[in-house]
Amino acid sequence: MEISIRQLRIQPGRIISMVNNGLDVTVTYRGKPSAKIIPIAKENILNAKAPESEDELFGLWKNREDVKNVDQYVRALRKGRKF
Repeated sequence: MEISIRQLRIQPGRIISMVNNGLDVTVTYRGKPSAKIIPIAKENILNAKAPESEDELFGLWKNREDVKNVDQYVRALRKGRKF
């Protein structure tokens, strides 16, 4: 099904319910396809493995040698630059 961005803005609940019922929705902008909304397969959700520990949630930082303490590293990033 194709819908315009305007329809998506006006009736988001209706469109999400269509997606939940298994319908693929293509969003168009000025008549050209811009995005696609597809339902998440229930099988993928049911088969997803839960992390065994809290540390597994942050796998991106797991093997970083230059960052020993992630909290301090993130705080330093958030400080910003002083001019």
